[in-house]
Amino acid sequence: MHQDTPERPSRLVRGTPAFWRLNLALFAAGFSTFAILYCVQPLLPEFSREFQVSAAISSLSLSLSTGLLAVAMLVAGSLSEVWGRKPVMVASLLSSALLTILSALAPDWTSLLVARMLIGITLSGLPAVAMAYVSEEVDPASIGLAMGLFIGGNAVGGMAGRVISGALTDLGSWRLAIGLIGAVGLASALSAWRGLPPSVHFSPRPARPAELLRSFGKHLKEPGLRALFAQAFLLMGGFVTLYNYLGYRLTEPPYSLSQTAIGAIFTAYLIGTLSSAWIGELAGRLGRRRVLWSMIVVMLIGVVLTLFQNLALILAGIVAVTFGFFGGHSIASSWVGSRALTAKAQASALYLFCYYLGSSAIGTLGGVFWTKGGWPGVAGLVTGLLLAALALAIRLTALPPRRADRA
Repeated sequence: MHQDTPERPSRLVRGTPAFWRLNLALFAAGFSTFAILYCVQPLLPEFSREFQVSAAISSLSLSLSTGLLAVAMLVAGSLSEVWGRKPVMVASLLSSALLTILSALAPDWTSLLVARMLIGITLSGLPAVAMAYVSEEVDPASIGLAMGLFIGGNAVGGMAGRVISGALTDLGSWRLAIGLIGAVGLASALSAWRGLPPSVHFSPRPARPAELLRSFGKHLKEPGLRALFAQAFLLMGGFVTLYNYLGYRLTEPPYSLSQTAIGAIFTAYLIGTLSSAWIGELAGRLGRRRVLWSMIVVMLIGVVLTLFQNLALILAGIVAVTFGFFGGHSIASSWVGSRALTAKAQASALYLFCYYLGSSAIGTLGGVFWTKGGWPGVAGLVTGLLLAALALAIRLTALPPRRADRA
């Protein structure tokens, strides 16, 4: 390990015990966050049946959470500049877990949506802050792997939340499923509180709204960051839309799959766990410019496969989309941290604002495409988004690197 300054400890490098402790704690935090956020996704057809709402309206149980998460992260990242990274992350995890348990008791559709809206706000304290935390505490040569492992935790949590909710809905009810996920969230929050190391390369500063707006403006003027923010919107919008309406397709004839089977499809997220870490490390060696566009091509191939009627081909397509998405997200998210020369938390917040805005806006828009055009309509929407993302990825290869950007 090398010394960054005479006064501060070296940043954490791959292979050291401190590096792995940090990553295990962040893995648990990401697990909790995304299990809570996405546990409702396989339940959308169930909500349509119980509350007598359309596919697009049912999707609001996820879209409202991700939409408010997108907006709240712009504030949460800035609060962490004042209060510190770890306190904001721990408070986020604990409050979200408690609200999830309460949402399982919601007496009607409106109450459930209100709870999900609040969850979107409280969850915001982890994702944007974690990206800045990693960029500050981890050595630049190890950031790609660290971010890949964190995103892997997100993938496992998102997968577990969906699989558990699908299986427990078949065994009992969706309320039992969501309540149990809230309890798991409490345990993960405790684990993160005890295991997450305090920041040693962070200095708090007073809140200055005008400075915050200037930071946002500076990031939005930089062409490379703008392209990465757009990537977040397009890739996440397409990915969530595909999974949102897959359940509607596969619960209908000729497939007629159960909620447990629909939830089991989300085990494809294990592929995302592997691809995020592997592709993140590969991009660190070969360069992000050489790898990002290839992940989008993999996603496009996967979308084409889902258009076939054969269930095995559909599942192969979902695996390909999942692999490409998590690999691409790992590259783009770490690229933001290195391309932003200052105010990295704000740059991360803008990236994730676009990421979850895509999930919210496109995820609900996909319901209209499903109603009007069935699965070909959904696949056409996602293909258009990915072609736009591919054009941006190719444009990113031509942009010169900034001083701290060795991509």
